[in-house]
Amino acid sequence: MKTEKFLVKEGSKVNLKNHLTDFTGDYTDKKQAVKDLEKNVARMRELQDVLYAQDKYSLLIIIQAMDAAGKDGAIEHVMTGVNPQGCHVVSFKQPSSEELDHDFLWRCQKNLPARGMIGIFNRSHYEEVLVVRVHPQILQFQQLPDDTLNDKDIWNKRFKHIRDWENHLVENGTQIIKIFLNVSRAEQKARFLSRIAEADKNWKFSIGDVKERGMWNEYMKCYKEAMEATSTDKAPWYIIPADKKWFTRLAIAEIIVKRLESLNLQYPVLTDEHKAELLEAKKMLEAEPAE
Repeated sequence: MKTEKFLVKEGSKVNLKNHLTDFTGDYTDKKQAVKDLEKNVARMRELQDVLYAQDKYSLLIIIQAMDAAGKDGAIEHVMTGVNPQGCHVVSFKQPSSEELDHDFLWRCQKNLPARGMIGIFNRSHYEEVLVVRVHPQILQFQQLPDDTLNDKDIWNKRFKHIRDWENHLVENGTQIIKIFLNVSRAEQKARFLSRIAEADKNWKFSIGDVKERGMWNEYMKCYKEAMEATSTDKAPWYIIPADKKWFTRLAIAEIIVKRLESLNLQYPVLTDEHKAELLEAKKMLEAEPAE
């Protein structure tokens, strides 16, 4: 699969109308996509093992989307084969009082993956230029200085803070992939109705989800401008079609595998001293009397 189609190139303009939400490329049915996803999951497991052993890089995957776009399912299906010890998922909800007593990047900074780890942010610092921008009254609860609250350029400054922070992370070994799950308004409605109709899905639904849906155009504008301002060569955005979940999951897995393969990961090279220790350990174990 050519994932470049979904890439937002640095400095480019974004027109979400040009990104089909039901695009499936050369895949005409689900069966082949599921098989290819399994291959990617197996490959990811191999690469994650080397990533952990090498202990030089970490991978941060950021997933943003409207409600019911399939974030949770994508994380579950794509990362199902990765060693749990090497993967860390964080879901960011409404900020706590402690988090509000720090800058807007703090809670993400303290949840970054360590070297050798894969970290997944289900929502992220981008909520601060999406939800907060659609609902600017939220700023009043962030205990910010008056000059900042009244700054008409606050969003562009936040974009700059995000770019600078992400560049810093990349230069220190954290690879970043940012995913926008591009679901259609019609598909979101169908999924909402499904959550209402099926008792075991009722817990997923909130009346607030419908209220946010009423601000769809405002959200699309904010997503567009955020991606234009923060998609860089080092930390790019990908706009992934999300109406067909089976294709969404495959596309995400492809992107992750390609990024990990691009790092030319290698297991650590053993020193002569370490090799000698292994031989000595082998002799000692073989010399033990049979039990």
